[in-house]
Parts: sequence; structure tokens; C-alpha cells
Amino acid sequence: MEPATIRTADPDRDAAACVAIYTPFVATGATSFEQEPPGSAEFAARIAATLETYPWLVAERGGDVVGYAYACPHRSRPAYRWAVEVSVYVGEGQRRSGCGRALYGELVERLREQGFQVACAGITLPNEASVALHESMGFVPVGVYRRIGWKYGAWRDVGWWQLELVPADDRPPPEPQPPDGRPRLPLADA
Repeated sequence: MEPATIRTADPDRDAAACVAIYTPFVATGATSFEQEPPGSAEFAARIAATLETYPWLVAERGGDVVGYAYACPHRSRPAYRWAVEVSVYVGEGQRRSGCGRALYGELVERLREQGFQVACAGITLPNEASVALHESMGFVPVGVYRRIGWKYGAWRDVGWWQLELVPADDRPPPEPQPPDGRPRLPLADA
């Protein structure tokens, strides 16, 4: 299989393909806790909003989008602004092809360049493939939220994995920067 090409997502161009990849995770499984798959317009809006502050990447093979990965805030309080939550979704027939690793590799590099310190990933359990991917990228398990979500007639646990993006020290870190280098607006306490 040819290597995937990784690029920044374009909301208008890529939303429908991302929805097609995401829908089975919502409609037939507990990987996502959304109840209904979003439409292309909603997904385009999500991609555009995310790109204001965080990366959203797509993987292409043969001109087709076959996976995507993005970052978002881990929590809303200002002291969390150096931490992100990351997600990756790979289309059917593309899993175990290196696509997820390629997406995460590029995502992690971009997050480091922006000045983020920690990436967190929540995984609905059990999910051996996702756990293996995250751990192969250097994520370490940090805990489990038990019975945190109800989907398809059962309580679901979510395990959390964490990756140090930069070595920890006790000095105040510089402010994280948006993807295009624009100054970040000051955060208000939430």
C-alpha cells in the first residue's frame, strides 16, 4: 500500500470524506459518544473552528481522504491551555496500514511547534487496536473513567493515555501559538 500523504484539512473540501470515515464509529460502535452522526455542514464548521487554534489533518491515498486526526482543548480552564486532547480516525480498509501512525506523527510535531506540552487521548474500552496505536506513539496509560458513558445499552469505560510533548521543567512555559502563528487572544477564566 502506498504511503499516505498528510496535509492540513480544508473544511469545504474534506468535510464529506471525514464524515464518511466518522459515521460508522458513531452509528455502529461506542468509539464515539455522539448519538447521531453529524452532517457535512456541521463537520465543515467543526474543522474550521478547530483550525483557528489547533491542527486538523487528513491522510490521502490516491487522492482520497482515508483518515484524519485533530487536537482540541483538553479542558476549558486557562491553566489547561498547554494540554490538548487528540483523536484519530482511519477509514475501513485503511486500518493497520500506517495511516494512523503517520497522522499522529505529524499531529504531534505540529503540536510541539505550537508550544503545547501534553497530549491526552481518551479511548472507549475495550479497543486493543487504539491502545496499541497510542502506546506505539509513546502515550502511557494514566487512568480509567469507569461507567462514564452510556451507549448501545451498556455503560462504557474510557481509558486515558498521555504523551509528554516536551520535557517537563518548572519554568513557566511560553504561550501556545495558533497554527498559523497569529497571536492568541487572552483567555478568560471559565
